[in-house]
Order: sequence, then structure tokens, then C-alpha cells
Amino acid sequence: MKRRDPESVSEIIDRVVAQAGLTETMACQRACYLWPEVVGPGINRYTSRRYVDGSVLHVFINSAPLRNELTFMRSNIIANLNKIIGSDAITDLIIH
Repeated sequence: MKRRDPESVSEIIDRVVAQAGLTETMACQRACYLWPEVVGPGINRYTSRRYVDGSVLHVFINSAPLRNELTFMRSNIIANLNKIIGSDAITDLIIH
């Protein structure tokens, strides 16, 4: 077995995910994980559940007035999520 230059664990994981064809799925799941960072702790406090279906992020909010405000800010939230992820993985945001 021929030795090569050392690789970091993140490089190995990225390569394996790319070979499996799961880069888009991983990006969508990262958007779900990064929701609190994008909206902040005040809004995240009212978030009860979130999940990704395809390229659509579903978020459940406990406050009706906040849900209404977030609906108006939906395009900005999507843009900020995609900017942090580094790809256009999320195409829509549905606030329940």
C-alpha cells in the first residue's frame, strides 16, 4: 500500500459524501441545523420543530404574530441560509 500525504478528517468525509452523491442532501440538513444561527435565539425560542423535505425547509412556530412576520421575511431567510451553506440547497421555506 502506497502512502500518501495526510488528509484531514473533513476532507475524507467530503470526498466520501461526494462519491455517494449526497452533497445536496447534506447541504439541506445543514440548513436545518443552522436555523438557530440565522434567525437568532429570540426567534428560535418559538421554534418547536423543523425538518427538510426535498429542498424545502419546514419550520413550526408557536407564535402566530411571529409566524406572520417570518412569512414576510421568507426570501431573506432563504438567502441567508443558502449563503451560510455555500450553495442554493434550500428553494423554499414553509412556516407552519
